[in-house]
Amino acid sequence: MFDNFVVPDLLPAAPELFLAAMALAILLVDLFVKDNRRTVTYVLSQLALIGCAAIQFSTSTGEIVYTFSNMFVDDLMSDLLKLFLYLTVVIVLFYSRGYIIDREAMNKGEYYVLTLFATLGMMVMISANHFLTLYMGLELLSLSLYAMVAMNRDSLLSTEAAMKYFVLGALASGLLLYGMSMIYGATGTLEITGVAERLYGGGANKNLMVFGLVFLVAGLAFKLGVVPFHMWIPDVYHGAPTSVTLLISTAPKLAAFAIVMRLLVNGLITMAADWQVMLIILSVLSMAIGNLAAIAQTNLKRMLAYSAISHMGFMLLGITTGVVSGDARYALNAYSSAMFYVIAYVLMSLGSFGMILLMARSGFEADKIDDFKGLNKRSPWFAAIMMMFMFSMAGIPFFIGFFAKFSVLQAVVAAGYMWLAVVAVLFSLIGAFYYLRVVKLMYFDAPTDDSPITAGADMRILISANGLAVALLGIFPQFIMSLCAYALLRSL
Repeated sequence: MFDNFVVPDLLPAAPELFLAAMALAILLVDLFVKDNRRTVTYVLSQLALIGCAAIQFSTSTGEIVYTFSNMFVDDLMSDLLKLFLYLTVVIVLFYSRGYIIDREAMNKGEYYVLTLFATLGMMVMISANHFLTLYMGLELLSLSLYAMVAMNRDSLLSTEAAMKYFVLGALASGLLLYGMSMIYGATGTLEITGVAERLYGGGANKNLMVFGLVFLVAGLAFKLGVVPFHMWIPDVYHGAPTSVTLLISTAPKLAAFAIVMRLLVNGLITMAADWQVMLIILSVLSMAIGNLAAIAQTNLKRMLAYSAISHMGFMLLGITTGVVSGDARYALNAYSSAMFYVIAYVLMSLGSFGMILLMARSGFEADKIDDFKGLNKRSPWFAAIMMMFMFSMAGIPFFIGFFAKFSVLQAVVAAGYMWLAVVAVLFSLIGAFYYLRVVKLMYFDAPTDDSPITAGADMRILISANGLAVALLGIFPQFIMSLCAYALLRSL
């Protein structure tokens, strides 16, 4: 029975195995922790993520390595995205620490364990080369996030957000599965590279493939949170505890970019003409509705939710313009600009939600735009940091957000989609209004609350570093840009 069994090469999946073991160990250790602040659980979680980064760095060969019967792939794109993922989750836990301690319902070991399991799900998604692996990673991430959104059981808003997220998430998973089953029916394989080979060889039912592609793109669009599959984003961002919103708004975007690249570029590149049209529609609708709806918001978390919808629409432009009329000359430039955009967005989103967490205290969420009134009078330094994040998100030179937008627009123009670039610029100008409104409130309005901002030294230092990174990487973006281009060159 086991004569044909080949022991898989475990080295490419070493970070995943390490994190799974650590998450289970932390779950057990937490049972014996008597400290109400959960310091041991927190420190072990951070060490687990740092350990993953060290293993990732030491096991990276720079080559494309397949293991687990070609179900799992380790390449430079996955290595780079995972390193950014570990950094993001480490910062998320740092920012969330004070917020969680202040709230008894959140201050549990399960919070840290669920964060690690969500991270594990994202790692599996980033390295998936098989529909089943991809789905397994996606469900691990989704189930962890559903539980985290509902952790504050006393909050009606959180419970409602978790229910909406769960129901709509199940619907999206169904769409994705249905699309995958159709593609399997058309090609006879669940392997992403295998699908590409069958399509290239002409051994697939074209009509069935197009139907499968529609459902697949719909499922992906939900995970990215783009229009018209965006309904969950504002409610979940608003209803979830701010520390959970911070996680949802950052790390999963890296994993979502990876699965779009794996499925559409690695697997279905020969059908680019079909999925490009879909992505253009999703992109334009997302930029339009995201930016226009954000103007009407009075809650900062909801405003940033609609802003996330428009940013993901902008990122899709880079992926859309990779192949023009079957010519892949611009592919590397376009895909690396999309990857740079995602990393830049994650950095800006970390800081924006980090500022809300910095301002929040027990019994006060600081999630209304008016809560930032007169921040300059209370703390000129943190007002300047928040201004950097808002300017960067608006795409004002010379912050990282400007160069992220500029590199995507450059790829769009190079591909010959001038009208699309004009539309993107117009919606970016509309979007600048609601970011600048926050800056106006901070600098020109009287504060509603004169109490000093209380936060730990580590939180203050980290958020300052985050703000300075957004500014400095805008002046010197070449390092991350070239990293993205090199990683994709060696992976695609």
